[in-house]
Amino acid sequence: MSRPTPRWLRCTLSGSWVALVFACLSFTPSLLPRSGLFQGFVSGISAVIGYGLGVLGAWLWREFANRPPRTPRPRAWHTLFVMGIVALAGALLLGWHWQRRIRELMDVPHPDSADYLLAPLVAAAVFFGILTLGRGLRAVYRRLDALLSRHIGPRAARAMSGLAVVVVTALVASGLLWDGLIAMADRTLAVQDTTTAEGVVPPRSALRSGGPGSLVAWDSLGREGRNFVGRGPTVDELSAFSGTAAKEPIRVYAGYASAPDAEARAELAVKDLERAGGFERAHLLVVTTTGSGWVVPEAVAAFEYVTGGDSAIVATQYSHLWSWLSVLVDQERARDAGRALFDAVYEHWSSLPAGQRPKLLVFGESLGSYGGETAFSGERDLANRTDGVLFVGPPNFNTLYREFTDHRDAGSPEVEPIYRNGRIVRFSRRPGVEIPPVSAPWGDSRVLYLLHPSDPIIWWSPSLLLRRPDWLREPRGDDVLGRMVWLPFVTFWQVTADLPLGMAVPPGYGHVYTGEHVDGWVALLRPQGWTEQKSARLRELLEPAP
Repeated sequence: MSRPTPRWLRCTLSGSWVALVFACLSFTPSLLPRSGLFQGFVSGISAVIGYGLGVLGAWLWREFANRPPRTPRPRAWHTLFVMGIVALAGALLLGWHWQRRIRELMDVPHPDSADYLLAPLVAAAVFFGILTLGRGLRAVYRRLDALLSRHIGPRAARAMSGLAVVVVTALVASGLLWDGLIAMADRTLAVQDTTTAEGVVPPRSALRSGGPGSLVAWDSLGREGRNFVGRGPTVDELSAFSGTAAKEPIRVYAGYASAPDAEARAELAVKDLERAGGFERAHLLVVTTTGSGWVVPEAVAAFEYVTGGDSAIVATQYSHLWSWLSVLVDQERARDAGRALFDAVYEHWSSLPAGQRPKLLVFGESLGSYGGETAFSGERDLANRTDGVLFVGPPNFNTLYREFTDHRDAGSPEVEPIYRNGRIVRFSRRPGVEIPPVSAPWGDSRVLYLLHPSDPIIWWSPSLLLRRPDWLREPRGDDVLGRMVWLPFVTFWQVTADLPLGMAVPPGYGHVYTGEHVDGWVALLRPQGWTEQKSARLRELLEPAP
């Protein structure tokens, strides 16, 4: 006599078929390369999504057809088993092939073949783990239904039991689990914010926050703030690169602990900027940081090299969280910080005599571009109140980015749109080459967006659930596999899974921007006597160590 199937292994036939389809589809190419372990996790989640949709679809069909559930024949399960083995083997082989192709596009080393064989095992563990959790919730619902049925009618008992389980689950997931995880991450990273990277010491220069005479205490700057003011090219390095005498750049920063809120931090930063003589330099750059307060070192160093050190840079911190996590939970703080800092700088800058104002520029990368955008209402406002803007890797929900992209000129692709013939705002994947539209004039005040077609931060959007985006309808970007297609539900989850991988690829791909900053600043500032040879030297100089 055969043993009964364990409860945690019991599945419906309809749900299992759809779970199999979704699991196989999860091996289709996405934006970035994955390890076998991570692919297994993604496949397991995809299978759970498919199983839930399959069960729901079968239930709806039975309700409309007024038919009771039927026990599948053993042959149906045998067919599923055989087809499942064949389909998963094919999906695994194709997935391995596509992963190799993606890695070749990005010059990423290929992992050991055995690594990818872990994917089905991990997927099965994730699938049955989540399924068991879901059945535990169903058992709670049935128990509660039985208890309530003793006191109220059966329909009311079922409704109240279902509502209670849904509400409690939602509260636990969002209030305890999600909010708890975010709070734990924030506390953990706040502790890390009190540390200082090796080799970073308080500046001896009065031109840096945290240095002699600064209004901002060194201890309040946070880890990334201390990195920003404690590092950067020296006067000797700037002079050696340009071949002429350079100035010492000014760097000003207010950390999360420097003042109680975004507006107070902005006011403190502007006062320290004024103290250091930042408004007397030829170029003034306002930076909206990423979530952790990170100021992209290659971006600001490139700015100082291109301007010969005759520059001042000001930034503030608004969070402790990583950039990709801040994209999901810290949007409001990024908006407040970006608007507060630019408004405070602009208020003082505009009070100066017209002939004594530095060129005013704005920079933001990732969530920093979102914060930077919020100080402006449109392209004319950007042009009227700045001398140049560089936004890099903008999240899909950026208001101005979406406006410029959604209303792009007919015939231009979403991966490199053209907006109003490029009169003010332009987009580029590789700004070292000519930025389209090449033949059209570009005004004195320029706005440039840098984006990689393989950057998941740019493309992630809830609309991927049910609508095919233009970037997957039009020809793919040069670093995106042509085999990547849009599939309802699946593509949204695939791109969501790519988010934490955005910084795990070489420069020039995903969410890793380095050498592009050099060409971006050259395109905006147009320094006299600058050559492509200088750009190549500077890109090589700023290339991060492997």
